[in-house]
Amino acid sequence: MKLIIAIVNSEDASAVLSELTSKGFSVTKLSTSGGFLRAGNVTMLIGLEEEKVAEALSVIEEFSCQRKQQIPVNSGYIGDSLLSVPVEITVGGATVFVLDVEQFHKL
Repeated sequence: MKLIIAIVNSEDASAVLSELTSKGFSVTKLSTSGGFLRAGNVTMLIGLEEEKVAEALSVIEEFSCQRKQQIPVNSGYIGDSLLSVPVEITVGGATVFVLDVEQFHKL
């Protein structure tokens, strides 16, 4: 038995969740935030048999896409004005942990 903990960008979460459930995976969804931009994320807990891990990971990878986003960064002051320079960063994608489960009980 395995436990997948997948931290997915909020923009991708609906598609990932929908596809996982349509393929028969049981998913518990937790709303979370954090990371560089303190942006909204969804943490998904997926309990599954070891032979189904590759299928679940491929769904998460397919529906969690990385994209570029411009964010303003304060670069300093000139006189009395604060300068803000846009910086391009990569957002989205997923961070995934696969853990061994010693025991599983569905009560």
